[in-house]
Amino acid sequence: MTKPLAGLFKARQKDAARPALYARSMRLCGEHLAAQETGAAGAAAPQVRLTRAIGAFAASLDSPSADPFDALLQVGERALEAGGDRGPGLALGLAESATRIRERSKGAWRLRGLALDRLGRGDEALRCYERYVTLLEGGAPAPEVARRMDTLRRRRACLDEAVALFPETGTETSTGSGTGTGSALRDLLQEPTGATGATATPATTAVLAPRLAAYVRERVAEHGPGDAAVRRLLVLHGRYSRLVEQPAVPDPLLGGGTPVGVAGLRGLVAGRTVCVVSNAGDVAESGLGAEIDGYDLVVRCDAFRIRAEGTGERTGLHAVTLRGDSPWEGPAWTARAGVRLVFGDPAAGWRRATRERLAPGAQEHVGDASLRRPLGDPALLGEDGWGAATTTAFTVLRLLDFLDASPRLDLVGFTLPGRLRPREAEWVLDRATHVDDSKMRIALR
Repeated sequence: MTKPLAGLFKARQKDAARPALYARSMRLCGEHLAAQETGAAGAAAPQVRLTRAIGAFAASLDSPSADPFDALLQVGERALEAGGDRGPGLALGLAESATRIRERSKGAWRLRGLALDRLGRGDEALRCYERYVTLLEGGAPAPEVARRMDTLRRRRACLDEAVALFPETGTETSTGSGTGTGSALRDLLQEPTGATGATATPATTAVLAPRLAAYVRERVAEHGPGDAAVRRLLVLHGRYSRLVEQPAVPDPLLGGGTPVGVAGLRGLVAGRTVCVVSNAGDVAESGLGAEIDGYDLVVRCDAFRIRAEGTGERTGLHAVTLRGDSPWEGPAWTARAGVRLVFGDPAAGWRRATRERLAPGAQEHVGDASLRRPLGDPALLGEDGWGAATTTAFTVLRLLDFLDASPRLDLVGFTLPGRLRPREAEWVLDRATHVDDSKMRIALR
């Protein structure tokens, strides 16, 4: 009886700790909200979604029948999406609570790894990613996690080899203090993960990168650029710097998809009936799934969710618009789609986002740079005044209308006000051939 009783006692201890961990998480959320700037004209969309997620988490804590764990993870995901100076820190705090509440939660360990990764704490992030993969028990990890694990391992390998090239270096400076960059870099790499002592220096990318650069300069000055070990060190430094700036991409051909331009896209939609489906909740609750799947090409936008009875199950084309200053930091586009169109400007941000967020094998075709800004591109529509806030649904609809290759082009779920911006809705209704409120359908052909 001793072991069963001990197990029961431990389980009771965990149950007793959960309210305190949820309370801690709610306090972190409150501190985050309290620190928001109040003088701004309006919060960005990711911050609005984060605030709503915090509200949902708070409501779940007040409901005896609700399990707040999923709501907690959702707040963490939204905090990562919001980014900025405080978003990743909030996500990490919530993930730490989540991994203590449920030690075998795959989602919690994945979130913790992503938060640490965003904060530049690569070694700790890698350990969390590895814990997440272990819990999958042979299942395939999320593509974004697999990609980051590969990048972090390569970066660590560069650092380890760089230090090993000069094992005697840095043990003593010219003043005999023993604090040269070689020793400092080596000590930093050997520091246990999660050290919290008063003098501990976190081994973040922001700390390691300049330490490595100083280490390289000293070795070049000491041994000369012609030395074989120095030449190898320079190669490693260049490789490490590239991996910091541009993570490793296992599939160089746009996530395995074939690039398509304007002519290629027209060929893919020619002669096919097309519908653009709203992400609104009333579509998910409708019974239109079979009708939506009856179109030859089903178009979905941004972070869509599938509920077969209402939304249908097929995705022939997925369109997404890049938002924010760092659009490459968002989650990978893992939902299966025949065609993936990514809208965004400037070109450098678009290239980096497509390279980092396209998941290998998740799409057959990817729109190339000629399709990244169809509304403003003089080679396509060349229309002024739509602006960066134009909805993805309208952008892809306007592009498909311009191609004029589909015998039927419908919008599903956009009949209610607010689904499109006023000018967009005006454009659609001016060209609509039929509006069926009972089916939430607007026909443009």
